[in-house]
Amino acid sequence: MRRVITFIAALTLAVSGAAIAVPASADERSELVDQQEEQELEIERLQSELEGIDIDLQDAYLQLEDTRGKIPAAEAEVLNAENELAGAIREAEANAALLAAAQGELDGIKNEIVEYEENADLTRKSLGEYARATYRGDTMPSDLELLMGSSTAEDFANAYRAQSAVSRSQTASLTEFEQQAAQSKNRESRQSAVEEDIEALKQASDDLVIVQEEKKSLADQKRDDLYQLEAEFAAQSETLESKKDDYLDSVGNLEVARDQTAQRIADIDEENRRKEAERIAAEKAAADKAAREQAAQNNRPAPAPAPTSAPQVSGSWIQPPVPAPVYVTSPFGMRQYPFGGMWMHNGVDLRSRCGEAQTAAADGVIAAVVPAAGNGTHGNQVFINHGIVGGRSYVTVTNHLQAFNVRSGQSVTKGQVIGWTGETGRVTACHVHFEVWQDGTVIDPMTFGSFVRRWS
Repeated sequence: MRRVITFIAALTLAVSGAAIAVPASADERSELVDQQEEQELEIERLQSELEGIDIDLQDAYLQLEDTRGKIPAAEAEVLNAENELAGAIREAEANAALLAAAQGELDGIKNEIVEYEENADLTRKSLGEYARATYRGDTMPSDLELLMGSSTAEDFANAYRAQSAVSRSQTASLTEFEQQAAQSKNRESRQSAVEEDIEALKQASDDLVIVQEEKKSLADQKRDDLYQLEAEFAAQSETLESKKDDYLDSVGNLEVARDQTAQRIADIDEENRRKEAERIAAEKAAADKAAREQAAQNNRPAPAPAPTSAPQVSGSWIQPPVPAPVYVTSPFGMRQYPFGGMWMHNGVDLRSRCGEAQTAAADGVIAAVVPAAGNGTHGNQVFINHGIVGGRSYVTVTNHLQAFNVRSGQSVTKGQVIGWTGETGRVTACHVHFEVWQDGTVIDPMTFGSFVRRWS
């Protein structure tokens, strides 16, 4: 339980710093998808490896693992939502800055217009006075009048320079007036454009407020979802902790079921060896009799009997109960239960949909058809006695069938349907559990050449 609390504390710390992380890239999202697919495969594997354990205990553990698998995705969703919210806030702040700058520019344009209007009025008045003076004849004297009115050449030069200065000033005033008129028109155009920009920026601000509220609501929801998962994880961990006694009871039931299966196989092997010994003895007696009769006819001693040898068989005489290539969800061999302890998995678990036909692995006789009632660990179970092959006694066992298609004592041929894939017994999902027993010892079915494995 301490590990669970530590995990949740670390998870909370990771979430608290999520807002300052960078948004997930396309590669990171792809990695999350891969993680989810791996989690689904892990759940499938656990469903196989938990067989034989109390169903309620299996459900509790699978729920815990399912929740554990959802937490990384929930963390990513919180991070993404908070990053989107941060992006919306930054966009709103940038828009506000643009709006303030535009408003400042508009105020400056208005001040310029007022200032230039004042200057234009002064220039306009000056030009008006000049026009009225010209109309009255009060303008500057002509060059002749200056010459006649000057007593010296120096007086004429000074008067002429003064008149030229006044003329240039009046011309400059006229030019300035024309420039001010053009600038005023340009400022009015700029003012209209900036006012339009301000209206657009204000509308964008209103829209960004709505977007920001939506992003905040989504981030809050994703954060609440993550907190809910954390709470579920903690509660499920406590539930699992409380079921340790159920696990110990399940282990005891597994040991009983293992011993029952081993005893049934031992009885079949003993019968096979007895029949094989009788067959060999009968063949030997028949051969001896034939040899003696032949020797008597030839009037010579009977030859020594030829030693018998086991026939050679290929590694593919046993085929999978479902079509190859097969996908292994839980391999043959020692397994470690999530609750602690090691356990021998006597067979191999293969992926198979509910209701898929399962077939006899080789020719043989149905040694037993065991219904699920009273056979809680294995569910509906079929034993096929393949007799002595290559000098060894072989029996195959199939568990968890949905229904039977054979009966005890019935002869079957390789590939004949014996039943359909199910989830009877202490399992939580449909799959094939297939065992091969050789002289009373389980062997890995995947060592046979016909058991071609696929990896996806």
